[in-house]
Amino acid sequence: MAMIMIKCLPALLTVVLLAAGTVAHFEPTSKQVVQKTAEFNVIYSDFVNSELLHIYAFNRTVTRNRTEGIRVSVIVNSTKNETPVLFVVRQLQAVVSFPIPLVLRGLYQRKHFYLDVSRTLCQPETKLLTETQYFYMDVSTLSNSNISFQLQAQRVEKFLLHTNEPFNFTATPSQPQYYEYIFPEGINSVIVKVTSPLAFPCTVISIQDILCPVYDLDNNVEFIGMYQTMTEKAAITVQKKDFPRSSFFVVVVVKTEDEACGGRLHYYPITPEEQPIQGNRSKLLTVTVTPAISSELYVGSVLFCLGVFLSFYLLTFVISCIEQWRQQKKGGLLTAVIGTSPDEKGKAVTPDSVLGSSFEGYSYGSLGNSSNFSSEAITDSMTSGEAAIAEYNCPSRDRPAQRGIGGTPNCNFIVQILGGRPMENVTCRPRHDSQSSVEEDEYDTLADIDSDKNVIRTKKYLCVSDLSRKDKRVLNKKYQIYFWNISTIAVFYALPVVQLVITYQTVVNVTGNQDICYYNFLCAHPLGALSAFNNILSNLGYVMLGLLFLLIILQKDITHRRALIRSDYYALECGIPKHFGLFYAMGTALMMEGLLSACYHVCPNYTNFQFDTSFMYMIAGLCMLKLYQKRHPDINASAYTAYASLAAVIFFSVLGVVFGKDNLVFWIVFSIIHVVATLLLSTQLYYMGRWKLDTGIFRRIIYVVYTDCIRQCSGPTYVDRMVLLVMGNIVNWSLATYGLIMRPSDFASYLLAIGICNLLLYFAFYIIMKLRSGERVKFIPLMCILFTAVVWGFALFFFFQGLSTWQKTPAESREHNRDCILLDFFDHHDVWHFLSSTALFGSFLILLTLDNDLDTVQRDKICVF
Repeated sequence: MAMIMIKCLPALLTVVLLAAGTVAHFEPTSKQVVQKTAEFNVIYSDFVNSELLHIYAFNRTVTRNRTEGIRVSVIVNSTKNETPVLFVVRQLQAVVSFPIPLVLRGLYQRKHFYLDVSRTLCQPETKLLTETQYFYMDVSTLSNSNISFQLQAQRVEKFLLHTNEPFNFTATPSQPQYYEYIFPEGINSVIVKVTSPLAFPCTVISIQDILCPVYDLDNNVEFIGMYQTMTEKAAITVQKKDFPRSSFFVVVVVKTEDEACGGRLHYYPITPEEQPIQGNRSKLLTVTVTPAISSELYVGSVLFCLGVFLSFYLLTFVISCIEQWRQQKKGGLLTAVIGTSPDEKGKAVTPDSVLGSSFEGYSYGSLGNSSNFSSEAITDSMTSGEAAIAEYNCPSRDRPAQRGIGGTPNCNFIVQILGGRPMENVTCRPRHDSQSSVEEDEYDTLADIDSDKNVIRTKKYLCVSDLSRKDKRVLNKKYQIYFWNISTIAVFYALPVVQLVITYQTVVNVTGNQDICYYNFLCAHPLGALSAFNNILSNLGYVMLGLLFLLIILQKDITHRRALIRSDYYALECGIPKHFGLFYAMGTALMMEGLLSACYHVCPNYTNFQFDTSFMYMIAGLCMLKLYQKRHPDINASAYTAYASLAAVIFFSVLGVVFGKDNLVFWIVFSIIHVVATLLLSTQLYYMGRWKLDTGIFRRIIYVVYTDCIRQCSGPTYVDRMVLLVMGNIVNWSLATYGLIMRPSDFASYLLAIGICNLLLYFAFYIIMKLRSGERVKFIPLMCILFTAVVWGFALFFFFQGLSTWQKTPAESREHNRDCILLDFFDHHDVWHFLSSTALFGSFLILLTLDNDLDTVQRDKICVF
């Protein structure tokens, strides 16, 4: 075997040599390399091909205390995209390469070609006081034909940006610019502001650490650092702690297309041979670096917020002490008049003590048969005319009704002393709680009560006593459900919201993409991981004032319960029935509005705008329910119905935000639902719930139209209610028509406007009817109305300033950005938060105190409207 290998060895060597010769025969000839020592500010014109390689050697002397840049500009006179000219710049610590034609891709991978390219080379770090640094520029191509080019390297003397000194320059997609800023001593945070007189072409502003190479092209500028698109203005807050070298680059890149900034889509050729229309994409820009606020201003702003809203606590405490002193003074005067001790004062004004009788009571606000002193007995004690009025009417508006708390002269005398108005001579009726367990459903299912409801609620003139017949414990349970339900909703709603916005903020901090959130970047003060702490802090008013309102309601509730325990006649028989469940729900909703508004402002955008508006819908709905409950405590909507309706509103809000923009089908469906819901609610209110929505509804409608409009022309039975409902339908139909025609892009605000318009309409109707009924508005609610109206006016002024809008692109939204206006910390929208929280608190106080003038008026003398 070994002999065979030895014999074959010469043949194997021959094959290997022949193969080596073949390879050597096909190896291309080596390129010609031309190396030149180049100078700055000199234009070099030359050509290059596949066999010719140019190397330009540059050197410069750098010092440690001086920073300058090098700008390389290249022009190639060739449109051969298949064989571009490749330029490679080799530095001490970095390599920069780019082909010409330079290909930058736009939307849908569209290609844009550039033959004129300029790039800035960053200065490598030097540890010596003076050092000579070299860099080389290689020019090569694979084209067999000659391609001419021009090359020039220039020193950038003004490479450093200085504080409060505007710097002007021009940039294009193929000629990006960047400059360095070094933090001075004593400045830990700055705002980089970039402006331009032109909205387009679209531009990207990037803040990058001092690293080489710099990402300064449209296809890589988003790889590192913080960045945002801009049209006419941009602003980025930069903190010194985020940059180890206490310096950073401000990079400006002009995009190849304008769609990212809301511009139109230019014509793009179908055939690949045809070049796209570039147009003039040169943009003049101005960069200004200004110091941000100091840490002392952060502390001062927090203390300012706390001081402003704690002053409401102090003012409430002072007013409460004054009111308590007045009540004690009245109590002392009452004791002196009737000759009783203060401990017996509550007992002295009860009907038992006044009439000298002992009564077995019946439930609060009811006319139960178990009472020894029934409504029939009361009616028999009157004249026939008085009995008719007491049974079917409120006090006539044509003659002033004397209102008080009792039917005896002694009761009237006490009321006059306390500042009340004496009533008709109606026997005082005691109301005591039953000890049995009473549920609302059990109460309403009794046959006699059901027939009684039809008689009472269909009277032409109703009094509050007619609609406060149910046991007070039933109604207290019913209205306390409002509070517990909204508390449960708040917990389940807020937890995922907080988690989501924390994720949003984390994504912004990690990626550096500041187009995710729509801040007012000219007044966005970061704190920790939060990008706009001032927008979050300004929501503190909602939480603090909501808590204050809950404390006020708690104090009122405790006082009222104590009055009921001591059988105080005013609490039992006089004034608007006191139910605090809706007030508790309103205070909770105000606090949740502050929390969710703060969550929204962590990263405001269209996907989480519903967080900022959900509890606004709740507040508007609860205020309308509370206003209706004042005169209709027995027939007000249950918590389940109310929250289900509000859930439907929020559901449509989400649909409108996602699908409603310029969607005609959606607007048609929503407008139909809006109009139908308005009609159904109007019918429910007009007939006090005594109607049925079933298969016979159309037959009954035709019958009513025939009897009241065709057979005989008669006016509506309930004129006041009809006026309100006609006005409400006109307003809602007008809003539905406006939405269908104009199709506003901000559907959530449009939906909120519907709720606010209905609330204002009902409130105005309530005030007018209150004055028409001979009632009056006392000093405190009157001052609350005037104060709240003024605050709402100023609040709306600041709201409509529009510092940002997620209905546009982030770059277009930044055109609305403005500087801070309060303490150099808060912007217009923060002032809106301050004023609107105060106005909402004032609105709640109006609802709380509006009917204080009726506290000494018996309920069968208070009109329902």
